[in-house]
Amino acid sequence: MTIRTTPANPLDNPPVPVQAKISAAWTSFMFLYVYVDVFNFYKPGVVDGILDGRIWQFDISSTLLTVFLASVSIPALMVVLSMALPARVNRATNLVVASLLIPYSVFNAAGATWEWSFFYGLSIGIEVVLLIFILRSAWTWPRAHAVPTGAATTELRQDAQR
Repeated sequence: MTIRTTPANPLDNPPVPVQAKISAAWTSFMFLYVYVDVFNFYKPGVVDGILDGRIWQFDISSTLLTVFLASVSIPALMVVLSMALPARVNRATNLVVASLLIPYSVFNAAGATWEWSFFYGLSIGIEVVLLIFILRSAWTWPRAHAVPTGAATTELRQDAQR
């Protein structure tokens, strides 16, 4: 048992679980992801293209919108999965999904003009920073120490009591 010898500082930061940090990063990523898409509507010609039934060079169809929904669902689901999955599966899932989303995020700048380079550079840059934070947090996930069992546990308890 640890006894605190100094008074508690009202600004002490209690340790935050890795799952909460990663889930918060996915939440931030998701907000940014959605806002970039919403702000994209303000680009000249985008809404007119949508009203004409086209997004980029693609005809708007149920298949295209399903692909878009699946794309947005991945980071949205990662918010929940980062809090709900067991540590080993959680770590692996975050490493795989964040790794795959980095090139996907960068691809979103494809076809952008120089006029919009700062907009896409900033948004994609922040998305990639968040994904790198997720990768780093998952990669450095603290390992739990093995708990001894049987006779060894009894000996450790006896040693601790002495």
